Amino acid sequence: MIVVFGSSNLDQVGTVSRLPEPGETVAGGTFSMAPGGKGANQALAARRAGANVRHVSAVGDDAFADMALKLLQDGGVDLSQMRKAHAATGIAMIFVDAEGENVIAILPGANGTMSPDDADRTLGNLTAKDTILLQQEIPQAATRRALDIARAKGARSVLNTAPFLADTPDLAPLADIVVANETEFALLSGRGIEELDAAMDEWVKKTGRTIVVTLGPDGARAVSLEGKFAVPAYKVTPVDTVGAGDTFCGYLAASLDAGMTLEQAMRRAAVAGSLACLNPGAQPAIPVAKDVDALV
Repeated sequence: MIVVFGSSNLDQVGTVSRLPEPGETVAGGTFSMAPGGKGANQALAARRAGANVRHVSAVGDDAFADMALKLLQDGGVDLSQMRKAHAATGIAMIFVDAEGENVIAILPGANGTMSPDDADRTLGNLTAKDTILLQQEIPQAATRRALDIARAKGARSVLNTAPFLADTPDLAPLADIVVANETEFALLSGRGIEELDAAMDEWVKKTGRTIVVTLGPDGARAVSLEGKFAVPAYKVTPVDTVGAGDTFCGYLAASLDAGMTLEQAMRRAAVAGSLACLNPGAQPAIPVAKDVDALV
């Protein structure tokens, strides 16, 4: 079982020819809304990867709540531990340019009401057979409590360091596996991208945890106490990179939960992340397992 403890949003996506500079107005093209939020995205990715998934989160008491949860519900994700808050459903405002690059602003809404009490309420039945997947779009006190419970229960914990926060360096060593992109890992390690290999080695020696760094079209690298390796990305021409990182995390967790080695899980996750770039949006673009496995 994968338990995702994190955010649920409704993404509002506008396409533009290029991303505006500060203070600049750029005329746009299309507008759409789709379910999102890093927690919900990763939950759906893990489910489409073949895992049994429970998503623990909060949405608002508003018209956006059902829209934010629709694809999770349709996909068979367990939503029994969702909570409705007296707040707006979280919103992500996204601009995507002609090259598929994006800028995102997040308005947390109900996600900001998540607390350690939510972790205590929903995670008491974790076991050593479970994997808990976390991100950083809810208050860090709630995430920290979830990590503490996972450690006490013997469950595997996977923490995605996005979005990177001031206290991420203190929180990350509480997880068994940390997944960061190259920019986040530079902030986590305090060393530049040009020192990536040495910085990964140093971080693992210091913390005793496993670090996975995603490198976009260059695939991903991992270092653990058992060794190190790199996996390639599947080469694509991206349409929209919004959900690629979340797809990688969900597939990684689901593949580990299915008994794969870390390297096998990363190879599968890297292909899934690449395929997620071929369609617009976050959750709508997450590939299904048969399409991923045909290419792995």
